[in-house]
Amino acid sequence: MSSDTQGLNAKVHRTRRNLLKMGVLLGSAGLTKLKGARAQTAVPTAASVPPTAVGGRCFLRGTNIRTAVGERKVEELAIGDLLPTMFGGPRPIQWIARYPFRKSDPSKPWVKAVRPVRVAPSALGQGVPHADLYLTDWHSLFVDGVLIPVGSLINGTTITLDDASDLAELEYFNIKLASHDVIYAEGAPVETLLDVDESAVNFSEYLRRYGAPRTDEVRCAPIAPYGGRGELRSRVRSAMSPWFDRREPIDVIRDRLEERAVALS
Repeated sequence: MSSDTQGLNAKVHRTRRNLLKMGVLLGSAGLTKLKGARAQTAVPTAASVPPTAVGGRCFLRGTNIRTAVGERKVEELAIGDLLPTMFGGPRPIQWIARYPFRKSDPSKPWVKAVRPVRVAPSALGQGVPHADLYLTDWHSLFVDGVLIPVGSLINGTTITLDDASDLAELEYFNIKLASHDVIYAEGAPVETLLDVDESAVNFSEYLRRYGAPRTDEVRCAPIAPYGGRGELRSRVRSAMSPWFDRREPIDVIRDRLEERAVALS
C-alpha cells in the first residue's frame, strides 16, 4: 500500500471516529437534559451530591516522580527534595498537598468526580509514560508545548477513566514548587500545582510555612482544555479536517493520540 493511500485511509478513519464521537456527545446531552427535567421534581439526597473536587490536579498514591536521585513514590517525597523540571532545571519542592477520600459504603462504586484517569504505557509516545499513570481528570499533561487536562484526552483505550474498584481508599498528592512548572511522573511530562487552596487536608501546614497563598500564579505554558459544546466543536473540526483543516492544537494532539491508541491496540 502506498503512503498516499495509507494517509487517505487514516483521514477517513479520523472522520469516521469523530462522527461517532459526535453522536455519543449529542446522545449524552439529550440524556442529561432528560435527567435534569426529571430532577426538578425529585428530592435530592446526600448520595446524589458530588464530592468536593480533588484539589483540581493530583497524582494518585504510588505514582513514581522523577527526582534528582532517581524515581520515588509521590507519597515518599518531602519538602526540599530536588526535581528535574522542564523550564527551571532542578528545583526544590516547596509543599506537597494531600487529598484523601474514603467510601462511606464500601459496597458502592466510587463517584465519577474522584475516580482517576489512567494513562497506559506508551500512550503519549514510545515509553511515555513507562508505566500506568493515574491522575485526576483536570491534571494537565504537557504535550507539544501546551498543557492539556488529561480528562480532555480520554479515548477509551490508552487513556481511560478508571473505576478504582480494587481500592477502598483513594489518596491524591500534588507538588507545589515556587512557581508553576512541568515535572515527570512515570516518565511523562505533567504540571505541578498552580493554585493552593483549602481543599487539601494539610492546608494549615502551608499557611504556617508561607502564609496566605498567592492568587496571581502564572502558568508555565498555555493551557488548552475543552468540554461540553467545546468538545463537540472540536470533533466537528477534526471530522472535517481531511477537506478543510481548521483544527486547533488540542484537536491535532487528541487525534494523534487516538490514532496511536488504535495502532497500539
